[in-house]
Amino acid sequence: MVYDRRPDDMVRITTPELANAFIDEQVQAVKEQVGDKKVLLALSGGVDSSVVAALLIKAIGDQLTCVHVNHGLLRKGEPEQVIEVFQNQMNANLVYVDATDRFLDKLAGVDDPEQKRMIIGNEFIEVFAEEARKLEGVEFLAQGTIWPDILESEDGIKAHHNAGGLPEDLNFELVEPVKILFKDEVRMVGDALGLPENMVYRQPFPGPGLGVRCPGAITRDRLEAVRESDAILREEFEKAGLAGKVWQYFTVVPDFRSTGVKDGKRAFEWMCIIRAVNTKDAMTAEIEHVPFDLMQKLVDRITHEVPGINRVLYDMTPKPTGTIEYE
Repeated sequence: MVYDRRPDDMVRITTPELANAFIDEQVQAVKEQVGDKKVLLALSGGVDSSVVAALLIKAIGDQLTCVHVNHGLLRKGEPEQVIEVFQNQMNANLVYVDATDRFLDKLAGVDDPEQKRMIIGNEFIEVFAEEARKLEGVEFLAQGTIWPDILESEDGIKAHHNAGGLPEDLNFELVEPVKILFKDEVRMVGDALGLPENMVYRQPFPGPGLGVRCPGAITRDRLEAVRESDAILREEFEKAGLAGKVWQYFTVVPDFRSTGVKDGKRAFEWMCIIRAVNTKDAMTAEIEHVPFDLMQKLVDRITHEVPGINRVLYDMTPKPTGTIEYE
């Protein structure tokens, strides 16, 4: 059964049995929808797209081509991880596209959050179209849309690259097998599909990537400050045993400078904001209480190891009133 909306009486997927029943239902639905045609999947390596990839591999095998686009807004080491897991371990048909310059050139000087999202989303579609033209029989585009994406888009909270239609000049039909699920349900399905634990329980990462964590017009140096500070945060949370306990944690480097002192000299540099939240369905979120000694270590490492940053702040705002991401 293919649903356009989540049924009001749908039982929350909380057990392997319910997850397997959903998988069986969706495998059959995908087979009926796709037939013998080919499907193109936007594979970011995140939880949602990874679960969709595994579902489609189970349903249609090598009819699926996964396209991993490195838009220059990924976390440190991420493209390499996607290639290792999906190409080397899962033997998926994986096309890797390094489009860093293409994306960052189009984003140069753009500071409006929704415009940035639209540029990134539209460019993704263009990249997929180019890859699709290299293949024969591709009629479908698979996406990792989930239920909170649809709800927040409908409420006008933010635009989502994966919660809307394709440009009119493209004839792709959408395949969205997990679009009626909440994030915790997607993880249950991923477990049932046998995906690696570190992939299923990896913290969520937005489609526009670090672009939504670099508020204001994106510059390469500030983007690199986000990437490096994020890597330090992830490393220290892992060491402290928080990696599997905190739902989502990341750094933000806004386009704002303040005066500081480095090596006895005035340093007019950016601030780094740390955000760590816990939630079950991404509709509301509470703040993680990070131990003070860990915060001190993070401040020391980020201010000394990341060029351009002289202050570190911790965001104490829950959702509501803040959203989880900044843009």
